[in-house]
Amino acid sequence: MAIFPRPASPKSALADLRDMFSPDRPHRWTLLVLSVTVTSLLLWAFLLDTRTPPKERQIIYVESWMADRKDSDIIKRQLKDLTEYEGSLRTEQVSFQKVADRLGIEWREEEARNRKRREETIAAVKKNLEKKLATALEREGKLATAQAGAAPGASSPPTAR
Repeated sequence: MAIFPRPASPKSALADLRDMFSPDRPHRWTLLVLSVTVTSLLLWAFLLDTRTPPKERQIIYVESWMADRKDSDIIKRQLKDLTEYEGSLRTEQVSFQKVADRLGIEWREEEARNRKRREETIAAVKKNLEKKLATALEREGKLATAQAGAAPGASSPPTAR
């Protein structure tokens, strides 16, 4: 066969195997057990290496909110969450910057550009949220005035949200 090297053929390989296990070779069973053991250990190690650990359960906590909460409360919470997120992001960035310093990665120029862009974006988002907060507070003030001026037996006017 052309795929085997010149001195080897299936016929000669079988002859070598038969000669190896002939009765006049005392070490034949030792070599057989050793080769099967080593091969089995390698296959077992590959099998263990390819295993994936079971996926951990992911717990998602959901906050419950009052059904009658005001828009202003929602926007105030968004502003607070934005501030907390920025603080945690800065803390995480500092830890990654320390790792980059240890590895010799230059990050300062890119971080300055990104910080400037991020500050502009956060300022625009905060400005938008503060504008919405002012509008919501104004609307809630008008609603409270209208409800206070209404007769005790009359229903409150519907609100458009």
